[in-house]
Amino acid sequence: MKGNISSNTNHKLPRKSSSFSNAVLILLIIILAIVVMFLSYSLYIKIQNISSEEDKSNREIASAIIQIEVMNGCGVDGVAAKFTSYLREKNFDVVQIGNYISNNIDETIIIDRIGNRANAEKLADVLGVNKKNIIQQLNKDYLLDATLVIGKDYNKLEPLK
Repeated sequence: MKGNISSNTNHKLPRKSSSFSNAVLILLIIILAIVVMFLSYSLYIKIQNISSEEDKSNREIASAIIQIEVMNGCGVDGVAAKFTSYLREKNFDVVQIGNYISNNIDETIIIDRIGNRANAEKLADVLGVNKKNIIQQLNKDYLLDATLVIGKDYNKLEPLK
């Protein structure tokens, strides 16, 4: 028999210490947690910026020059002309004057034509019109900011007080 050579194949390779492996794993978890927190914070800031930009865009500012048309909706002669003179003194650009489709309007209304309610509110403030009487009818064919429809309550408004 050729020699009974016993080979010991059960040699264990030297292992790295388990404490070193655990330390590396913990370090990687901490780094990953920091990256996740940073990305979450960045996303939060981005959302805040978007919402503040939306708030700014929703806050409308009245134009320096507000172009309006004055329409007589009460049927009394000369009322639209008096309102036009008053509004021009207050630096409104009255581009058209005329009669409304009806002469039976009870309360004066302001129609926002371009989607900038601030212009209509400025007109309402100058005239003393209740802001609940501001309506919006957007029309790209109109080249003006608002329409004033004078109602039967015209005597209660600023130009005729």
